Amino acid sequence: MASFELNQENLESSIKDNEILLIDFWAEWCGPCRMFGPIFEKAAEKHKDIAFAKCDTEAEREVAGSFGITSIPTIAAFRDGIMVYMQPGVLPEPALDELIQKIKDLDMDKVRAEVEEQQKKA
Repeated sequence: MASFELNQENLESSIKDNEILLIDFWAEWCGPCRMFGPIFEKAAEKHKDIAFAKCDTEAEREVAGSFGITSIPTIAAFRDGIMVYMQPGVLPEPALDELIQKIKDLDMDKVRAEVEEQQKKA
């Protein structure tokens, strides 16, 4: 499955309706973003069980702002509706594959318990 454009209209459903969602926050003028784009697309073709979304930070300022994006490219990952990863910077292909495997291997019961504990403290 190729990546799709993430925007304000499909943000909530994209997070809710996909077991795993990876988001690439990027901009056309960003050299590192253009370098990372093909790596992200190749991963999208390889991992058809994951939703891959691209969010153009120039066109979707509100979405990028809601994530606090200050540096691009930034990768965000959701599993079962919970953000489990967000990091700026270009990932080489092996590192992206490793990240995807770690997300797939997460014990989500443990993650949900940790989130619940953090919410109690807040």
